[in-house]
Amino acid sequence: MTDHKTSAAYSATARALHWITAALVLIMLPLGVVITNEWGGALQDPLYDLHRSIGTAIIPLVILRLGYRLMHPPLPLPEDIPPVQQLAARATHWGLYALLIVQPFVGWVATSAYRAPIMVFGLFELPPIWPQDRPLSERLFVVHALIGAAIAGLAAVHIGAALYHHFVRKDGVLMRMITG
Repeated sequence: MTDHKTSAAYSATARALHWITAALVLIMLPLGVVITNEWGGALQDPLYDLHRSIGTAIIPLVILRLGYRLMHPPLPLPEDIPPVQQLAARATHWGLYALLIVQPFVGWVATSAYRAPIMVFGLFELPPIWPQDRPLSERLFVVHALIGAAIAGLAAVHIGAALYHHFVRKDGVLMRMITG
């Protein structure tokens, strides 16, 4: 445990990109569970459209966020954090980036192979990027669900670590992403 307070903060841009991504992921995960289990009732089709629309928005958002991170390296963790925990933090972040880039494309290919339209917030339709192939689509939707579960798991680890820093270590790591 440390009393050291981390004073550096993430930029407003980094914080905005983080929290917009977090909000969209936290909407997408339960939305994906609802539509997969067909719990949407009369709203099932609009919920699919919303899921596809948000997935489409996540693609440029995560690419922008990754580009920003590469141009503006993240703040270092406190020096007294063991190397294995620092490695776990980096692995969690990069795992989330990788999955958040791959996931919408797997969904896009699966939906294209199914031949369902991808209307983006009712404004335009994404073109299919794969020929129709229902058996492939079914397999890819299973992969899509597994990636979603992996994202949920990594997000839980990420949130748990942030809360650990805030409530146990009290080192300011969480606050530099909240208040700047």
